[in-house]
Amino acid sequence: MNKAFHWPLMHEAITREDREVLIDYLKQENPRLTNGPKVEEFELVWNQWLGTKYSLMVNSGASANDLTMLALRERVGSGEIIVPPLTWVSDIASVLHAGFTPKFVDINPVTLGMDTNAILKAVTSKTKAVFLTHILGFNAITEELIAELKRLNIILIEDVCESHGTEHQNKKVGNFGLASNFSFYFAHHMSTIEGGMISTDDPDFYETLRMMRSHGLVRESRNPKTVEYYKSNYPSLNQDFVFSFAGHNMRSTELNAIIGLSQIKRLNKTIEVRKSNFEYFVKGLNAEHYQTDFPMLGNSNYAFTIILNQPNMLIRDRVENELIKMGIEFRRGLAGGGNQLRQPYARNLVQDLDLNDFPVVEHIHHYSWYVGNYPGLELEKIDLLHQILEEVFYV
Repeated sequence: MNKAFHWPLMHEAITREDREVLIDYLKQENPRLTNGPKVEEFELVWNQWLGTKYSLMVNSGASANDLTMLALRERVGSGEIIVPPLTWVSDIASVLHAGFTPKFVDINPVTLGMDTNAILKAVTSKTKAVFLTHILGFNAITEELIAELKRLNIILIEDVCESHGTEHQNKKVGNFGLASNFSFYFAHHMSTIEGGMISTDDPDFYETLRMMRSHGLVRESRNPKTVEYYKSNYPSLNQDFVFSFAGHNMRSTELNAIIGLSQIKRLNKTIEVRKSNFEYFVKGLNAEHYQTDFPMLGNSNYAFTIILNQPNMLIRDRVENELIKMGIEFRRGLAGGGNQLRQPYARNLVQDLDLNDFPVVEHIHHYSWYVGNYPGLELEKIDLLHQILEEVFYV
C-alpha cells in the first residue's frame, strides 16, 4: 500500500478569492460589520438560486433549526414532531427547545432519510409536523409523502443542511414544505465559515422569523399591518423597542454574507464535480461488500458514503484502522455520528423505545462511514480508497 497522505473531510472551503473579497470590503474607511445590506443581498441571491420567495440568514444551521421550530410553535401550538434518528443533534434539540415532543421513525436504507411508510404510520392526532432530513446529499422526499401530508394537513419542514442542490422531480429540495433549513458550515457544499439560512414561500411565517431572529423586535417586520397593529395596541411603548416575541439574537454578520456571495457564484459548478466524483466512487465499490444502490439522479453529495452490506465488527475495525493509517479522515455513523437515540441527551426521551425497532439506523450506526468529497480531489485517491475497502476482506 502507498504511504499515508492527508485526505481531510473538506479542502479549501474558503478560497483565496473569498478572502480577498472580504479583505477589500474591510479596507473601506468605516465598513458595516453586523447584519445589514450584504446579508439582505445574500438572502435575495439565495432566493434566486433555490427558487423560494423569502430567505433569512442566521448565524448557523443549528440556529436555522431552532428559529424554524420556535416560529412553528407560535403557529401550531404544542404537539409531536416526527423526526429521524439519523440526523444532526440540532434537529432534535430544536424540537425540544421549542417545547415539542420528538417522535422517532426508522430510515429508508437507500435514501437514508425517514421511510415514508414509517412516517405515515407514526402520524396521530398529536402530530403537528414532519421534520425531514436530507442526509449527505440524498433526497428523502417522495410523492406519496407530499400527497399524504397535504391530505392530513400536516406541515413539512425540510432540513437541507447537508444537501444543497439535491433535487426531487427536477426541483431543488427545500421547496416542498412550509420552510427549509440550510447550513453554511465549513464542511458543507458552500461555507460562510459559520452561518445558516431559512427559506419559505409563506409571508406570515417569514415575518415571524424576521422578528424572532432579532430579539422579537417588531421593527424588524416588513409588513406595515404588523407594525401598525403593535403601534395601536401598545401606544405606551417606544416603537423602536416593541418585542412581539421572547426572541433571540440569531443574526449573522456582513462578513459571513460577503463570503456567501462569493461562494454561491461557484456552487453549481462544485455540485457537478461532487456528483461526478460520487458516481466514480460508487462504480468502483464491490457491491458484494458495500452498499451501491444509492439514488444517483438529483443527488448532491459532499461526501462518499460507505456502508457495509453485512454487520461485521472485524471488517469494520480493519476499515477504520486502514483509513487512519492512510491519513483519510472519516466519520463513523454518517450524519451526526449515527443513531441519535443512543446519545446521552436522548436517553430520557426514549425510555419506552427499543433500539431493535430501528434496525436500519442501527446498522448505519455501527457499520458505515463518510469520507470527504470536494473539487480538486484526485481520482487516484479515490482508486486507492477502493483498494483499501476491498483489501480489508482478504487480510
